[in-house]
Amino acid sequence: MIFTDAIELKRQRKLAIVWGVTFLILFPFLVTLGLLMRLDQGNLTTLSPTTFYALMTLHGLGMAGVLFSFSFSALWYLNGTRYVKLSTGIGYFVYFAILAGVSGLMIGTLIGKFGPGWYMLYPLPFTGATWSHWSIGVSVISLIVLGLAWLTGILHLLYTLAKEYGGFTHILGWQYLRKKENKRDLPPIVMITTISLVPGVFGFLVAAAMLIMYLLQFFEPTLNFDPLLLKNMVMFFGHLIVNITLYCCVGWVYALLPEFTGREWKTDKVLVYSWNATFFFILFAYFHHLYMDFAQPRSLQYLGQIISYASAIPATAITMFGVIAQLYHSKIKWDIIPLMFLFGMAGWAIGGFSAVVDSTIAVNKVFHNTLWVPGHFHTYLLMGVVLFIFGFLFYLFSEKGNRHGGGVAKTGFWVFVTGGYGFVLMFYYGGVNSIPRRYSSYAGISINSTATTGVHLAQIAVLFIILVLTGLLIMYISLFTKLFRRKEIQ
Repeated sequence: MIFTDAIELKRQRKLAIVWGVTFLILFPFLVTLGLLMRLDQGNLTTLSPTTFYALMTLHGLGMAGVLFSFSFSALWYLNGTRYVKLSTGIGYFVYFAILAGVSGLMIGTLIGKFGPGWYMLYPLPFTGATWSHWSIGVSVISLIVLGLAWLTGILHLLYTLAKEYGGFTHILGWQYLRKKENKRDLPPIVMITTISLVPGVFGFLVAAAMLIMYLLQFFEPTLNFDPLLLKNMVMFFGHLIVNITLYCCVGWVYALLPEFTGREWKTDKVLVYSWNATFFFILFAYFHHLYMDFAQPRSLQYLGQIISYASAIPATAITMFGVIAQLYHSKIKWDIIPLMFLFGMAGWAIGGFSAVVDSTIAVNKVFHNTLWVPGHFHTYLLMGVVLFIFGFLFYLFSEKGNRHGGGVAKTGFWVFVTGGYGFVLMFYYGGVNSIPRRYSSYAGISINSTATTGVHLAQIAVLFIILVLTGLLIMYISLFTKLFRRKEIQ
């Protein structure tokens, strides 16, 4: 721990609250976009395909960006108030740059109807486009701005951590693998921050190279690039950002859960080995997204399955065991924050297991283009990452020494969890019944029973999304009550 004076602590907390309030504004808006899409698929409203895919693009890119941005900001806050001194000036620069990027993306999708999906699989943004040509340039430039903002924040955080702890290998925890006694303990959150964000640097650099190629073709339409290369690049980036978002959240569970159990959670050899193995696996597991690309070298397809299986074991298993060890006979009071963390872990485990199922080649060839895929990533994002985030927000907005959520918060939590699992269950059931993903309407499905099932599941999903939004509203009341009460006391 470092000494953080009251003024610096107040500055960092203010920055974190700005991030928190921004998340609380954008998140229900993006959920509403998902609601509109399911209403359309359930024949309860009518959207043109152009509008549907623009909403799908903003929903996908927006959720990935907003969830990662807040997860990173929480790591920034916890590291910057406990272990290193971070520049709030750089922090606000990152915030406003991300805000500019998100605003540009909203203009490109909502006004320009840019709708190739979050993956923007080449050459789709340029071939057979139904959206305005200018929206391609605006959206691509906005995504580049977002990437540069994230890189700036990540590099500043990693640099200050490495400087504080004596080098890059030290913040990876490699000193624990030597026989010499460690002179300084490494907090688990520092190591997890490093292992989460360094792959992110690789991912953002690859994404930047891909987006620059898109931008070159936007200005010079005669250019052509290798579609398989660009698909590898976008899947490498996409798989990374979703996974490191989750790992960022897990990092603050390591830091905050001990405050409720009263037990230390220290770094040791087992923790270092498991998380460093994850550092390697996360870079290559994305190959399971390309099983359908038969031009891909077969060795990479096998590698995708092997590493996808392997990546599910080290960090997940050791973290789950660590959580159980923290909770066992700890006499913890099951208030809103530890509840959020525990159920967030469950969402990670359930979503991760269903992802491993889909990464099996024999299963993937049946499930890959069905609703099973959005089922697994909605599980570990909605029921994992989002619950972690709300746990952190209740921690941040509450008074020190009085972090009880109260009955209102718990009511909202249970409504949210009920709605969330009902919602993702419709995706899984749709996948088992071969309901295709990415369809704006099921009317084009030639098998009547499949089309009817898809419509009915979408209608049921709408009811669960309404429960999710209701739970959010109740939790918002509790959160903002806590925030304003704390402000009055100060």
